[in-house]
Amino acid sequence: MAGLSSCTNFVKKQVEIDFSDSTGRVLNAKSDSVTPIYVAIASMTSPRETFNYYHDLIDFISAKVGRPIYIKEKKTYEEVNEMLAEGEVSFAFICSGAYIDAKANHGVKLLVAPVINHQTYYQAYIITQKNSGVNRFKDLKGHSFAFTDPISNTGFMYPEKQIRKLGYKPNQFFSKTIFTYGHDISIQMVNKGIIDAASVHSLIYQYIARKYPERIDNIKIIKKSELFGMPPVVTPSKLNNKYYADLRNIFLNINQDSTGRVILDKLGIEKFVLVNDSIYNNVRKLKK
Repeated sequence: MAGLSSCTNFVKKQVEIDFSDSTGRVLNAKSDSVTPIYVAIASMTSPRETFNYYHDLIDFISAKVGRPIYIKEKKTYEEVNEMLAEGEVSFAFICSGAYIDAKANHGVKLLVAPVINHQTYYQAYIITQKNSGVNRFKDLKGHSFAFTDPISNTGFMYPEKQIRKLGYKPNQFFSKTIFTYGHDISIQMVNKGIIDAASVHSLIYQYIARKYPERIDNIKIIKKSELFGMPPVVTPSKLNNKYYADLRNIFLNINQDSTGRVILDKLGIEKFVLVNDSIYNNVRKLKK
């Protein structure tokens, strides 16, 4: 794998999104200053929004390690988990549902998680249009619904649990269901009346509300879930311990750097912290 260092000198940065297939394992890549590092992003938002959200942060990390970083964004969470399993990336930003799956099947290592609004937790929001006449989840029977990804916690497991509590399966409860593979896409589709309702990640919803308030003009939240552990940053299980420690220290100290602080402020993140795997137990309960 491309070696990480605690280098703090800024270098010419190269941050790109690569939508092609992975180009081999990086865990055993030659360690030099030009060997790139690959990071995977489980796309909780559309490709353009993902790039806008992560670009400056990845750019900052690239400067700290003194290497170009290539973003490998995949459409599904399972594809990202497969890259982690194969050691094709050095670290990855994934959702909590994908983490539970990757931890159980591939033994990934938990690196850090962001603190947002003084919390390391988030919720699922069930949303619909303001004029829909829908005020409770059970009122959605017979309506169309947008899921995000088959192993998404907020975008699939949580709403499926609500459906089953009412004694139905998704195809019995909704008139039509789709997978959007992006919480922001689900939000836009509901806002425009293309789909009747959706279950979305609270942090993505809040980010959209803050940055693009017009995109939620026609939306209301009819249900909020219990608290779930914050989507983490993880590494492959076979990542070298030194590289793991170096990368962890970079994340933990971003908020102490003046440039890093500006980047985190733009993202609405206070800092990155170490978290215990137990904060994802509520997600495990849903999966069961």
